[in-house]
Amino acid sequence: MQPDTIVLVHGFWVTPRAWEGWIAHYESRGFRVIAPSYPGFEVEVEALHADPAPIETVTVPAIISSLEKLITGLNQPPIVMGHSAGGVFTQILLDRGLGAAGVVINSAPAEGVLAVPLSQIRSLFPVLKNPANRHRAVGLDLGQWRYAFANTFPEDQARATYERYHIPAPGSIVWSSAQANLRPGRTDTYVDFRNADRAPLLFLSGEHDHLMPPKVQKSNAKLYKAESTTTEVKAFPGRSHLMPVQDGWQEIADYALDWALAHS
Repeated sequence: MQPDTIVLVHGFWVTPRAWEGWIAHYESRGFRVIAPSYPGFEVEVEALHADPAPIETVTVPAIISSLEKLITGLNQPPIVMGHSAGGVFTQILLDRGLGAAGVVINSAPAEGVLAVPLSQIRSLFPVLKNPANRHRAVGLDLGQWRYAFANTFPEDQARATYERYHIPAPGSIVWSSAQANLRPGRTDTYVDFRNADRAPLLFLSGEHDHLMPPKVQKSNAKLYKAESTTTEVKAFPGRSHLMPVQDGWQEIADYALDWALAHS
């Protein structure tokens, strides 16, 4: 039986609002679509700007726990899709046996991915430049947003997406992810790359993504060693990090769903 539900996991610096087009698109194809917020993020973008406390205190274990509870409460395993930080959370969920298939879009890296392109460092510098940001919710200005999220967007569209979607990100998680390969033991973004029981996984990347470039996606995918399950990578030309709202996103949404249905 093919999945009838799609779970869309958002990334950082945005909320589930970034999935608004995908929700309607997939519902029009007959699917139940759930785009959950992270714990404490169940308010609008404007409210999180006014009070960023939930952003400052959210943790990866709390996010994964909330997603696990959602997915295990469904009648059958869903297709799970994650963007950016939501991509690594999707990898963790699949590693734990949750989901019929997974698609990650410009995914943040799991622990063990060593590729760190210069554009990624520049994109994350607003957070990493100050250790005190570990305890803060850190936003981007318009120029930083355009470089990291919308570098191939027309200027007016980059500004419009900034005004509609941007929120601060949890500095603690960004810092922890950046140091994941420097600390002993397993971190919050650990996955078992040799897990033979993991559901099929597709990495989608944007050719010109600065924040999570194709090199990061390819490096992450290559770490998966189990031959009994499927791991594939596809790059879309001319795309930035914010692919879910970039012009032509319907092509990506359809490719992601058709792939997941074919492999679930």
